[in-house]
Amino acid sequence: MSNWPVHGTITGPIVMIGFGSIGRGTLPLIERHFAFDKTRLTVIDPVDKDRRLVEERGYRFVKEAVKPETFVELLKPLLTEGTGQAFIVNLSVDVSSAAIMRLAHETGALYVDTVCEPWPGFYTDTRLTLSQRSNYALRADVLDQRAALGAGPTAVSCCGANPGMVSWFVKQALLNIAADVNLAPGELEAPRSREDWARLAMRLGVKGIHIAERDTQRAKSPKPLGTFVNTWSIEGFVSEGLQPAELGWGTHEKHMPPEGKMHGYGSDCAIYLMRPGAGTRVRSWTPTAKAQHGFLVTHNESISIADYLTVRDNGKVVYRPTCHYAYHPADDAVLSLHEMAGAQWQVQKHFHILDETEIVDGIDELGVLIYGHAKNAYWYGSQLSIEETRKIALYQNATGLQVSSAVLAGMVWALENPTAGIVEADEVDFRRCLEVQMPYLGPVIGEYTDWTPLTDRAQLFPEDLDLEDPWQFKNVIVR
Repeated sequence: MSNWPVHGTITGPIVMIGFGSIGRGTLPLIERHFAFDKTRLTVIDPVDKDRRLVEERGYRFVKEAVKPETFVELLKPLLTEGTGQAFIVNLSVDVSSAAIMRLAHETGALYVDTVCEPWPGFYTDTRLTLSQRSNYALRADVLDQRAALGAGPTAVSCCGANPGMVSWFVKQALLNIAADVNLAPGELEAPRSREDWARLAMRLGVKGIHIAERDTQRAKSPKPLGTFVNTWSIEGFVSEGLQPAELGWGTHEKHMPPEGKMHGYGSDCAIYLMRPGAGTRVRSWTPTAKAQHGFLVTHNESISIADYLTVRDNGKVVYRPTCHYAYHPADDAVLSLHEMAGAQWQVQKHFHILDETEIVDGIDELGVLIYGHAKNAYWYGSQLSIEETRKIALYQNATGLQVSSAVLAGMVWALENPTAGIVEADEVDFRRCLEVQMPYLGPVIGEYTDWTPLTDRAQLFPEDLDLEDPWQFKNVIVR
């Protein structure tokens, strides 16, 4: 595209917190798609290795960590400077999303982030139970804050590729499946509410959803010993990988995992396992790799999608799909995880994120595998290549562009709906967000498969399987 659309005007200051791989990719998209005063954009990061990229474009760079004891005095003057409505773009790690949302509400600023992040030390605080340091707990805190704050400026929580974009893929995929299984005409009306979407999933017989991803991007040089290599934030990946594995827990499940635990508070739509996500693998499927083993790394969408698609009758849960991440990262990242696990989960001393100049080829195939319905399983998602990414966006690889373009879509929706309060990605207009994001996603396809977790399962060793229902989680998890 040469004539990129301008989606709106940001009338006040823009404050970007965090300038890692996603921040570097998001900034050019903000420039491309919004009108704003360049003298009022500020980037804040404790590391200034990319300071030149910011300042040569005419923006302010503040080299400072956003800390619990100083964040108000750091951010509030920037957000209240001059006239217009400010916009906080939070792309940081180790900065409490809930705390920054409260400040956004207080100052009347719009807000978007890609993950529900805590202050430093949360993930490894042994004083907390596993439940208390879970993504379930972090999300519950944001929902409690939403209830306490009430109406106000829009804050879009967890609006990256996943969590975020994949929730929009789920809705489009459900509509595609509904059309293909020939539901009665009255049942094909576009859902208008959360309850409508949940009942559509239940009518279709959906048992569960994998956020099924395969990253095949590879670098010119192999991973060095003692270095963690990834295609996106290593701090973020390691943090979530060391949290307990979590999944939305479906009503069709008959077998609680031996290490599975309920939370016992909130909507209780999810369970957690007494082991880290980086050490938990699951069987899944994507169009390129076909059958694969992925990591069951905790993610907000595993919980929010399961909660969003819950059906209750008279307060009793009668339907909910199982939902979890099934992530096969780039090969260098797999090797990095293996090396870290061998060192008793002590992370390597050196980090390296592969940028667009180092990657030889490959795609990030990221979508949703919706299973258990009349056509067995359906994958719907993006197959964005590094070659396509280089043509359409600056400073990022395919993985990064799937995230930064979702941030863009969330910003557009917030500008167009500025008084929605705190919302999750599941609750925004998925059609509008995908309309904004589609030019950046490469081929977006849907593909049915007859694969199940029992397909070609060689019985070389005794296994406790459920042969009556292939889609039981006990068949999915790798032991």
